[in-house]
Amino acid sequence: MIVLKIIGIILGILIGLIILYLIIVIFFPGFNVEKQPLQVSKPGAGKNNHKPPESRKEVSFKVNGTLINAWQYMPEDLSTPVPCIIMSNGFGGTKDMLLESYALRFVKAGMAVLAIDYRYFGDSEGEPRQLFFFSKQLEDCSAAIEYARGIKNINPDRIAMWGTSASGGYGIITAARDKRIACVCGQCPALDSHTDGKLAVKREGIWFFLRLFMHAQRDMGRSRFGLSAHKLPIVGKPGSLALINAPGAFDGYSKVVSASFVNEVCTRGMLRTHGFNPIDYAKDVQCPVLLQVCEKDNLVSLNSVLKTAKKLGKYAEVKKYPIGHFDIYTGDNFEKSVTDQITFFRKYL
Repeated sequence: MIVLKIIGIILGILIGLIILYLIIVIFFPGFNVEKQPLQVSKPGAGKNNHKPPESRKEVSFKVNGTLINAWQYMPEDLSTPVPCIIMSNGFGGTKDMLLESYALRFVKAGMAVLAIDYRYFGDSEGEPRQLFFFSKQLEDCSAAIEYARGIKNINPDRIAMWGTSASGGYGIITAARDKRIACVCGQCPALDSHTDGKLAVKREGIWFFLRLFMHAQRDMGRSRFGLSAHKLPIVGKPGSLALINAPGAFDGYSKVVSASFVNEVCTRGMLRTHGFNPIDYAKDVQCPVLLQVCEKDNLVSLNSVLKTAKKLGKYAEVKKYPIGHFDIYTGDNFEKSVTDQITFFRKYL
């Protein structure tokens, strides 16, 4: 009996400490983190600072009652139904960052494009702002596919998925579920959160992730009580507290950021990433997949891409580039990447 009482007291103390910890984390001030705004490096960058191309028009559709904003691009020759590429950006990215550079090249090659803003980001609706959930973004991609299939002059059986970085594996998950997808392109793709997470832990140390987890608990807890969201920078300088702070990441985002980009994200998304690991879906894919690998990438694992390609088997096509994660978006590296993509899409669309 004495032993049981002691165990009971210890458990009571532990439960009390946990409750006290959560009360402090959720309700107490002092958890704000310094903002890290990014400067737009290109003069005139941003969706409102240049004339839209003639091939582009703004469209929208709803997902569970929430309006998704997108840019639709159509080629000039519509004598027969054309294929369409669904494009979505990486972590925290919006459609006015990077995507148009690729979209205009695809349009010139005779393909339509639908580039989306996820819910909670960019011009799409959704509260709180800057909320990142894998499951929601996958739903948005699937809704974009269905919307594209209903557009006049688009062939509903010639739909491709294009993603980069954090969204580079979305096409694999989607194609595993939707067998009508014609092909998938993943650029410097994040395909295995477990392997990529180990890289980050090795670089930053476990204490860094324990701090991130505490901030995620704060945001999740505050959401349960209807309080304002708790956010951290999406990308930060090395050593700072941000979701991404690998060497070169802050400068990399700065090179491609748009004037409308908001460098913050709700941290609760860290607690809801399970069940959506692209590498686990690869065995169920039955369409060609182009995987473009940056061999000097310090954000995603080269090994995870090669393992995914092995699971894809005959459907995988791997292209390697001796560059870092953000190098692929600009200059000659962009030209090589987009040229390989057009060759791939022309072959399978």
